[in-house]
Amino acid sequence: MVTPLFSFSIALTSLVYGQSENDSFYKIGQRTRDGIGKYYLGREIAQVMGHQGIPWLERDNREDEEAPSKAISLIDLKADQVIADIGAGSGYYSFRIAQRFPESQVIAVDIQPEMLDFIKRRSRDIGLSNVEIQLGTVESIKLPPETIDAVLFVDAYHEFSHPYAMMRSIYEALKPGGLVYLLEYRAEDPKVPIKPLHKMTQAQAKKEMDFVGFNWVETKNELPWQHFMIFAKPR
Repeated sequence: MVTPLFSFSIALTSLVYGQSENDSFYKIGQRTRDGIGKYYLGREIAQVMGHQGIPWLERDNREDEEAPSKAISLIDLKADQVIADIGAGSGYYSFRIAQRFPESQVIAVDIQPEMLDFIKRRSRDIGLSNVEIQLGTVESIKLPPETIDAVLFVDAYHEFSHPYAMMRSIYEALKPGGLVYLLEYRAEDPKVPIKPLHKMTQAQAKKEMDFVGFNWVETKNELPWQHFMIFAKPR
């Protein structure tokens, strides 16, 4: 079984539950091997790893396993539009989106300065001018209201330690009609070689997105291991 070093880091401080959002959204219960013992809408939030996991993100066989180039081809981004890559990690997706859509802007959001430093160095080395970095927190992406057209999560959302607050901050930052591209390993498929808490069912994802006000648009079943789910902020 693949044991990923999940370096998407929105929930790096996931053991700090915080008091700034409505605690009734959460339940504290049994902590399983790969979880934090904090439950949101019936789902235990998964543990994460930090910038030490960059080699996992940058592994040579990622294209063979997950087909990220196919995932990026499913993103609809027009010239001058802005997409935020949430839990950007090493910028694996950020750079590839920026190269595919050179007239659009990519904001790589992470809570670890080490990740953002890595992205800044690589962006300079590659020579890309349409990738920006943004330091967020476990509760907010720290972007102004109605300034982005889309957001992307790649195997990151299930690790958010404060998913309600985080998704509300994203809701506010999206323009009306803005899209959420949510990629999560398919929990319905036992053949996907990922630990159970690092996978999500489509039903659970829909429930959680609906809870903060997003409408499900469609799910594209074209990737080897992941759901490619699309949600929208109402206009």
